[in-house]
Amino acid sequence: MTSELDRLPFGPISRRLFLGGAGAAAATLFIGQNGKAFAAETGQKGGTLTMAVWPDPTALVCAFTSSDQVVLSSAKMTEGLVAYGYDFLPRPRLATAWEPSADGLSIKFTLRQGVKWHDGTDFTSADVAFSFLNLLKPNHPRGRGTFANLTAVDTPDAHTAILRFSKPSPVVMNALSGMESPILPKHIYENGDPLRNPANNAPIGTGPFKFVEWKRGSHIILERFDGYWAQERPYLDRIVMRIINDAGARAAALETGEILLAGPNPVPYSELARFRANPKFDVETRGEELLQHAQAIEVNLRNPILAKVEVRQAILQAVNREAMARAVWYQSGRPATSPIPYQAGDLRLANPPAYPFDVKKAEALLDAAGYPRGADKMRFKLRLDWLPLGEANLRAAEFIKQSLQRVGIDITIRSSDLPTYLKTIYGDYDYDLNVFLYAPIFDPSMGLQRFYWSKAAKPGSPFVIASGYSSPEMDKILESASTEMDPAKRKALFHDFQRLAMTDLPVLPLLDLDYTAIISKRVHGVMDMPEGIRGSFENVWLSA
Repeated sequence: MTSELDRLPFGPISRRLFLGGAGAAAATLFIGQNGKAFAAETGQKGGTLTMAVWPDPTALVCAFTSSDQVVLSSAKMTEGLVAYGYDFLPRPRLATAWEPSADGLSIKFTLRQGVKWHDGTDFTSADVAFSFLNLLKPNHPRGRGTFANLTAVDTPDAHTAILRFSKPSPVVMNALSGMESPILPKHIYENGDPLRNPANNAPIGTGPFKFVEWKRGSHIILERFDGYWAQERPYLDRIVMRIINDAGARAAALETGEILLAGPNPVPYSELARFRANPKFDVETRGEELLQHAQAIEVNLRNPILAKVEVRQAILQAVNREAMARAVWYQSGRPATSPIPYQAGDLRLANPPAYPFDVKKAEALLDAAGYPRGADKMRFKLRLDWLPLGEANLRAAEFIKQSLQRVGIDITIRSSDLPTYLKTIYGDYDYDLNVFLYAPIFDPSMGLQRFYWSKAAKPGSPFVIASGYSSPEMDKILESASTEMDPAKRKALFHDFQRLAMTDLPVLPLLDLDYTAIISKRVHGVMDMPEGIRGSFENVWLSA
């Protein structure tokens, strides 16, 4: 059967970001002009951008998952109320103006007029209200925390939406981009289970590109939406996302020009120097500012062995994270000292409880926990799962196995495909240790609360607390931080969060990471906004 693919030719963080975003928005009314795209370099029209995605995404709409593969495609077809610039302040998108109330209990949005869904239906405030209350708040992995205090969305007319909160919610103004909180069409989702809606695999959005085809295991095709609200955008005619699971194959496809863009971390880190030396490519570390990245081990506290904090401390002290950064990430990472990464500046606590590499200390902790070495020199057995998104995670699992076996912990590495992994870890909670990647995001209430707040737990929700951790003290800290409007007090709460997180250790921070994308010099405009490869691509264009 002929597919659409057969017919194609190939060829330093601002403090306002973390602590003052909502307050800054409250002081200023941001107004955009209808039909105007963000300032960007004027480009050439036409052409097909071919890029790599891996593995095959589980869906194409990111309202119900934070999986990177889903975000990469979703954000080109769906939009949020705002986008964010490199100054981390909001820019107009589906909303042209916003006005938070002085008490922090409401935000009034003026919506862009003349916007159409890809099926020709008018975009209205009813779509905004339905998206927040019926889709994002109950179903998005981070939405249950971000929008916990959202109680209503008033729609006095078709182009006004007023979000109302039971408590101040400063995090919300940091969570309104298309890659985080996409607005979806009420008329498509109002009937039936939204998680099973066919539009999750064939999206209908308002974005610059519309869905054409998804052939699983092969490709995803998007094409220019001629009814897009931003005049003269997008530049590209089509985007083809090829599913290329093998890192070597991605490297070869880049070098031959079969694909023009790949990320994040598309090739083994050992090969980055070769691409940096190639004048045909840019190796970008920009485009990750909104997310930030880290690697950690989530511990299943339901296991009675791992329920002992001395065992968790020993595991962390048994891993030489400096050596891990060299061996696994080729110095594109550095040892983590808390769940909040180094990119966060002074939001990160300077001296949290520390667990430096110390094999003797790890051995002593395991002995004190009541687990001496047996006749086989091992103390106990654990299973180690790893997120199947790139070989670096497998190498990390192998490094951790060697480290833990040195102190007498017998490790079995379990490998699986992504759907099986997600079900095992986040659906069945059938694991011991899980080495995974996560995005702390520029506001910890968005990116980190989901791993520590007991009320976020929901079986089957990927990349949300799976450890079984429950601490009333932690819940109180996180809930207070999510409602605190004073920047200094909110910062102090995040410092308290780190102290407790590094004392209780339901998650063992390993490394803060610097992600990369490899982009042909023929491709322009990808980094116009800090979403980078996860952006809308409305300003992306190709030179000859």
